[in-house]
Amino acid sequence: MNIRKKLKKRYVIAALIIIVALITAWRTLNAPVPHYTTLIVRPGELQQNVLATGKLDALRKVDVGAQVSGQLKTLSVEIGDKVKKGQLLGVIDPEQAENQIKEVEATLMELRAQRSQAEAERKLAQVTLNRQRKLATTQAISQQELDTAATELAVKQAQIGTIDAQIKRNQATLDSAKTNFDYTRIVAPMGGEVTQITTLQGQTVIAAQQAPNILTLADMSTMLVKAQVSEADVIHLKPGQKAWFTVLGDPQTRYEGVLKDILPTPEKVNDAIFYHARFEVPNPQGVLRLEMTAQVHIQLTGVKNVLTIPLAALGESAGDNRYKVKVLRNGETREREVSLGARNDTDVVVVKGLEEGEEVVTSESLPGAAK
Repeated sequence: MNIRKKLKKRYVIAALIIIVALITAWRTLNAPVPHYTTLIVRPGELQQNVLATGKLDALRKVDVGAQVSGQLKTLSVEIGDKVKKGQLLGVIDPEQAENQIKEVEATLMELRAQRSQAEAERKLAQVTLNRQRKLATTQAISQQELDTAATELAVKQAQIGTIDAQIKRNQATLDSAKTNFDYTRIVAPMGGEVTQITTLQGQTVIAAQQAPNILTLADMSTMLVKAQVSEADVIHLKPGQKAWFTVLGDPQTRYEGVLKDILPTPEKVNDAIFYHARFEVPNPQGVLRLEMTAQVHIQLTGVKNVLTIPLAALGESAGDNRYKVKVLRNGETREREVSLGARNDTDVVVVKGLEEGEEVVTSESLPGAAK
């Protein structure tokens, strides 16, 4: 009986071992296979950039104003119209300027007539003085009569000088009146696009103290980018650095330029200090518009033909700028220690530990895992 009990016990233990082994084998065979997101290591370029948000403006923009007062009789353009330099944009009522020209011209005619009369009287005074001098040699007249004739000639000559001065003054007034008449015709000081109209046709403008604005012209062929750079980043910027940006409506297209300058006066936004870094970009197709938002990148440094991996591929730190990474080979992953170099916000240079063509794991997940 004891032998049977021992045999029975052994059979039970063996059966349990077999069952556990089968369960373990089933779980192993049916265990979920991790899904790896990988990247092939290849030579590339690593750039260190300053990122900023900017606004687009026209490189050349001018407010077209009126230099004379009056009613804006005609306005020949609308917003969005493209104009050429010298093109007529509008006309201010010229009646007042025309009347001033007529008035000054009449005054000049009167002064010239007065001068002709004074010149004739001067000639008469000269003839009289010559006659009196001849008579004085024979003592036919008194010295007083001779002095009176000389004084009369001097007075006539002084009258002519006064009239000449008045003619010059009124000629200057006439020139100003003609200039004011020309100012009633508002012409484009440059070629560009009408981006704003401030004064409508029929409104009265008053130019007593400063030139009132009629409209704004902008040359959209070249755009100026004003990037808002933080005070922490601005110390790394200098003119001549490469810069590029994208716009919200077309994030795939890069518009490139060279940093022109950094404005010295900062702007305070919610207690944070920002400086404006500016650069120009051509706009031959007219795609770029005023006040567009630009996602700006200003390149500080760049290295080419280096092995780079995403920062997401880095595992635990091994100290002294060394990290663990996972390398996938033949469906299996193995940890590898790598030494790193320069980095930016997304990628890092691998100095040692990886070879070109190796497959690095950037992330892994299990089937059915919550995303």
